[in-house]
Amino acid sequence: MKYLNKAFLLDCVSAFARFYMAYIWITAGLSKLNQHATVAMSIRNYDIFTGEWSNFLALLIGPLEIMGGVLLLLGLFLKPANKIAIIVLSLFVIGIAQAWLRGLNIDCGCFEADPSAADGPMNYAMTILRDFFYIFLSGWTIFRPFKKLAIYP
Repeated sequence: MKYLNKAFLLDCVSAFARFYMAYIWITAGLSKLNQHATVAMSIRNYDIFTGEWSNFLALLIGPLEIMGGVLLLLGLFLKPANKIAIIVLSLFVIGIAQAWLRGLNIDCGCFEADPSAADGPMNYAMTILRDFFYIFLSGWTIFRPFKKLAIYP
């Protein structure tokens, strides 16, 4: 009956949310390391930032995503880390939505820095829905953080 216990099930969802989002951030960040030119091109294709800003953001985004994932993995500052994640994911959604509405042909650059490696044209709706799912998981971790195995929740 332990597995039908509401608290146990909620802990399982919380653990999934925390560790899955850690995996997502670390995977996304690692895919961008040593790919400065292609990441900058992906950012530039959104037609929001200048070339200089795109280059600057391309240097930062991979390491910052990895740092966010490591914070979640280790259980450091779970609530603040997830609040920042929600802001970043919301900005990603806005960027993708504006590109879609403007008819831009982009690759989000989310998990593969090289747009030519994509399996085909980006499905804007599915990418936005995926990011809303990530926002939900991050929000879940804010309101019900999985503190077991956490260094400083």
